[in-house]
Amino acid sequence: MHDALVEPAILDWAPQAERIHAGKRGGKPSPKQRDISLRLVELAREGRRVLRLKGGDPFVFGRGGEEGQTLVAHGVPIRVIPGISAGIGGLAYAGIPVTHRDVNQSVTFVTGHDQTGEAPSAIDWGAVARASGVIVIYMGLKHAATIAGALLAAGRSPAEPCAIVAEATTPRSRSWRRCWAGWRRRPHAWSRLPSSASVAPS
Repeated sequence: MHDALVEPAILDWAPQAERIHAGKRGGKPSPKQRDISLRLVELAREGRRVLRLKGGDPFVFGRGGEEGQTLVAHGVPIRVIPGISAGIGGLAYAGIPVTHRDVNQSVTFVTGHDQTGEAPSAIDWGAVARASGVIVIYMGLKHAATIAGALLAAGRSPAEPCAIVAEATTPRSRSWRRCWAGWRRRPHAWSRLPSSASVAPS
């Protein structure tokens, strides 16, 4: 069972396996998380060997924790294989170090939307803006203007460089360099990018 961020070429490594698409893409019809978790339970109880394949790390904004809890609650043993999170590996692939000894000594990972799909209200953007040298925002393009506005209001420089990385490590990988002010001015342009994009001041 794989999500939408898994490159098709990777799936071809297991040609004998049954493929079940359980991907979610922002703004498009997607399976509910509870249905995905319960389907994993059903497949395991059928005696199958089940692999839940995700893009990135399953426990970094990947809903892997929820799926694991459901499986354990139903008595299904699991083994977690860590992945490389987009906020580290995706940026490295684009040539952007998430930390640099001469520039910054801290990094903060945040989500760009809450459970309802709106801009996350539980994040203290002021604290994030003041405390972190680098901010990596997952799935934040839809609310780019709101997030950028909150960070600018908290004191981040409008001229601070940012990078937008989309579909990292795939043949379609792209990246753009902008600044917070530019990110705030063009929310519609960014919202058209794939939801796999990560954003980070650099």
